[in-house]
Amino acid sequence: MSQEPDIPHTSEEKSSDSEDIQEDSLNNPDQSMRARIQQSSSSPHRCNAAQSSPSQLVSMEELMETAKGVSNMVLAHEIVVNGGFQIKPAELPEGSLEKTVKEIVHKAFWDCLEAQLSEDPPTYDHSIKLVGEIKETLLSFLLPGHTRLRNQITEVLDLDLIKQEAVNGALDISKLAEFIIGMMGTLCAPVRDEEIKKLKDIHEIVPLFRAIFSVLDLMKMDMANFAVSSIRPHLMQQSVEYEREKFQKIFEKQPNSLDFVTDWLQEASDDLANLRCKNPPSPGVGAAASGVPVLCPAAVQNWAYLKLLKWDHVHRPFPETLLMDHTRFQEMQLELEQLTLTGAILLVMFNVAGAALSNLPAFSDKIKTIIKLLLTGMHLPSFNLSESLATVGEKVCAEVNSCLSQHGFTPFTAEKEIALKGQIQTLANSDNTICKLIDSRIQTFLESYLTSGHQKSFPAIPGGLGPIQREMEEIAVKYARLVNYNKMVFSPYYDVILSKLLNKEESQLFG
Repeated sequence: MSQEPDIPHTSEEKSSDSEDIQEDSLNNPDQSMRARIQQSSSSPHRCNAAQSSPSQLVSMEELMETAKGVSNMVLAHEIVVNGGFQIKPAELPEGSLEKTVKEIVHKAFWDCLEAQLSEDPPTYDHSIKLVGEIKETLLSFLLPGHTRLRNQITEVLDLDLIKQEAVNGALDISKLAEFIIGMMGTLCAPVRDEEIKKLKDIHEIVPLFRAIFSVLDLMKMDMANFAVSSIRPHLMQQSVEYEREKFQKIFEKQPNSLDFVTDWLQEASDDLANLRCKNPPSPGVGAAASGVPVLCPAAVQNWAYLKLLKWDHVHRPFPETLLMDHTRFQEMQLELEQLTLTGAILLVMFNVAGAALSNLPAFSDKIKTIIKLLLTGMHLPSFNLSESLATVGEKVCAEVNSCLSQHGFTPFTAEKEIALKGQIQTLANSDNTICKLIDSRIQTFLESYLTSGHQKSFPAIPGGLGPIQREMEEIAVKYARLVNYNKMVFSPYYDVILSKLLNKEESQLFG
């Protein structure tokens, strides 16, 4: 070990370094990010502090700032990744204190308004304030080019004029409400036409105002969702840099933010290294031809992403850089497990039925619908897989016999039915050979699709998976979209980690 002490940088050196980093960041942002990550993760001072110093205390302000950064990053990610993302009104739990207080306050307000309007002469203080709020809301819906509508709203809902009319006893609230409803009908989305129509049937002032504010809240949601859909294409271009920048700030404050990512990549690297040791390529034969991926960063990353589809979500923490997509990967994993079982049932069925039914796509779709219905909830603790597969066997046999008869073939004998039902029921065993075969081929298909990069065409469907080809391709598209987006955001972090892991792996192999 070297006995030389660490030499601190002088101010001139630091200034020179910062200028170099700024210049690099302009020329190559990914390279600059990798340099910052290496400084954050491999600094001797940082390592020594992590080993010998107590946990660093974080102020409430820093904690709130970090939480806000995470919240913004999650929102931007959700808008980009989830094409069906929509803002929805918050629904308070029934019987909660917050909902109870809100209902009490709202009731007190509307009761006060009704009492004012019932006076002789009526008092319009609250009513005028509500008209002012409605006016501001309507104006907020307008685009810069809506000059005529803006002038109409400003002229009719002139609060000074309304106050004078109230003082002189000439205020007609019903006429104002009629104008407001008409303007709402002009500005609302077509989906709100029915709510606007209902407003016209309300003739009492207080219930009408309550209903107007309720519909205005819905219109605000519509406007917000329209804005989200409008900015999505532009946000897609900026989201990669935005998420990376936000995560970097978190990483600089919490240096252990990549611990689980490192474990995940280390495990994938070890798996591939073990595969190479067990199946070394023959002399003169490349690694690709041997069927074992080459031990390189891209292969390790793809292998690591495949492991997410076999994740133990109960006992293992998910990698930090994938937490925002944790639910999506979990749902995809459950979807693949059900698809594997569906593919196994179809393979067994067609093997027993022979070639008679293999060229009937409509029949395959019908059987898949039945299987999907009967396997609904298969991941719940209360689900009995053996009983459900027994029911599937009965239904499949009945449908097969019906289809054979319709196409002029001989229905199954009793022995063949018993054999088919028995083979379907054995699929409940966790070590069933057919299920393992289908699962292995699905994994091979997904790995090939990831390896192919951004090519639009799908790889060849492995044998026996033809009946579930459409479902596999749909999952592959969703899966690759998540993986490729995650790579774009976090590849600088993965590159730094994998360079260390693979250098260590290579030195061990040579040793």
